[in-house]
Amino acid sequence: MADLNLQEIHDKLISVAHEAGRMMLAANPAGIDTGTKLNSADIVTETDKAVEALVSSRLTAAYPTFDFVGEETYKPGVQVTEKPTFIVDPIDGTTNFVHGFPHACISLGFAVDRVPAVGVVYNPWLDTLYTAIRGQGAFMTVGANWGVQGQGRKSKLPVAKSPQPLGGLDTSLVAIEWGSQRDGVNYDVKTEVFRKLCASKESGGSMVHSLRSLGSAALNLCAVAAGQLDLYWEGGCWAWDVCAGWCILSEAGGIMASGNPGIWDPAIDSRKYLAVRGAPSGQKEIVEEFWRVVGDGRMEYES
Repeated sequence: MADLNLQEIHDKLISVAHEAGRMMLAANPAGIDTGTKLNSADIVTETDKAVEALVSSRLTAAYPTFDFVGEETYKPGVQVTEKPTFIVDPIDGTTNFVHGFPHACISLGFAVDRVPAVGVVYNPWLDTLYTAIRGQGAFMTVGANWGVQGQGRKSKLPVAKSPQPLGGLDTSLVAIEWGSQRDGVNYDVKTEVFRKLCASKESGGSMVHSLRSLGSAALNLCAVAAGQLDLYWEGGCWAWDVCAGWCILSEAGGIMASGNPGIWDPAIDSRKYLAVRGAPSGQKEIVEEFWRVVGDGRMEYES
């Protein structure tokens, strides 16, 4: 990695994200064609494809020797390798995009040796940009395109200058997603964990403060990185959903374990994740507490 200019790659990704963001804002979700990949909850739009084509053209022109893995051009069996690789989701949160709910983003990750090295996540509707370079910290910039305070208001992540130690699940705000697979073993595992997380202590539950679903894996990860959420449990998403956000999370002091119990160092394309915010103490303990909630349940997804 020593011969890679990660700062230059980071700056290029930001430029591409802003350009793609303008394309996303110009689209009228009510007037574009939509299709489905898996079922009625797995939506793809012509804007997804157009944004990925833009991103691919910009990045392959600038870095022709790097690999490129994108959601809309992915073919089953393609693996993320050790080579320098852009891992891209053109619109993460397509369902939100189609419904006009302003929590969708472009997620641009760059991995080397299958480890996230640069992350850029941009929500153009809220003009909020999350960025990170491995070893250089994570940042959130709000209002750069809207002219807020000149170049925007930039904050180091996590937002709190002195993050609080993590307590138990009963003091936590937890992100989850329903996903597009709404039957079978994985759905049963998820809904049972959701029930246990929310149930009262008297009935054997964890009594978390609440559950949140932003509708975007990348934005969920960024909210954990910012310290706005304590944990994010996920199964079924892909490397392009998590690569950029994972880099941002790690640089903000957070950790990523597996969504299934027992694995502390999940692969980038393992499709099962548990993200925990940065804290001076309690990360290991809350992961183990969460895994006890999952119990004998196991999510299984083909990679």
